[in-house]
Amino acid sequence: MPEYLASPHDKDAGELDGSACPELANPASAAFSTHCVWEFNSQVPARKMTFHPVRTRKTFEEVIEQITDAIRAGDLPVGSALPSERAIAIQMEISRPTLREAVKVLADLGVLRVVAGSGGGIFVHSDVVPPALLSKRSELRIGEVAGVLEARRLLEPRVAQLAAHYGREEDFEALRQVLELEKEATNERDRFTQLDLRFHMAIARATHNKTIAELVKMLLHNLEIARDMAMRGPHEPEWTIDIHERTLRAILGGDPENIETVMGEHLSLLERLWEQETGRPRLRRPPPFLVANANRHSRT
Repeated sequence: MPEYLASPHDKDAGELDGSACPELANPASAAFSTHCVWEFNSQVPARKMTFHPVRTRKTFEEVIEQITDAIRAGDLPVGSALPSERAIAIQMEISRPTLREAVKVLADLGVLRVVAGSGGGIFVHSDVVPPALLSKRSELRIGEVAGVLEARRLLEPRVAQLAAHYGREEDFEALRQVLELEKEATNERDRFTQLDLRFHMAIARATHNKTIAELVKMLLHNLEIARDMAMRGPHEPEWTIDIHERTLRAILGGDPENIETVMGEHLSLLERLWEQETGRPRLRRPPPFLVANANRHSRT
């Protein structure tokens, strides 16, 4: 299948004519590509999306990582359009052939969909990133996960408290929407797990502090190896939905102590699963002021 990437802004570069996607000249052909399609009806608004320059030697891998991170965090919802090929290449400071190859991989996996013709472009087809793709990209050593868990316990309760203070109704509505999606995805383990990540990112965005949101995104990214191990354990969507509902109620209530308590219980689940799956305790026990009331309220 030819490398093809369509965008309404790239017409002068040739991406939208038959040379870019020869199958368009003969859509009845048996070889017609599923990634060269005629229309895409979903018009879903995305956040103003800006990618950052690729600074590693693994250019191809980082391109995929930036796109999938944006999808999983909810910056690019299903049906939304990515920026044009030219815009992404400029933002990431990469070649367009490299970008096209990354998009082709994600299209083959069903994450993206490429639309040809007037008004075409690159669209998000699914917000479920295959676990195999996620597991390949984490270079964090097992021994370092404990440090990330500790950093998360230090940061996320404060983030939730700030969200209660600075959050607006549209932020709380975004959290409610994620909860509804979780209730619909209780039998879809991969999607449910990624919605859990989106819930935490929605809390971070409610602070209206881009630095905090980026810090939380980095923490969640570095926890991929722990989440992957947790996925092998029992799937308990009801507990997750319950703790998310209580987290939202605590944020809406605005009581810092209650938020601290609920977030302590919230974070303790992954910590316990990590210890159970690896057979190793955290490298150091957190001091009482980090644990707060988590142990008293956590499940047995």
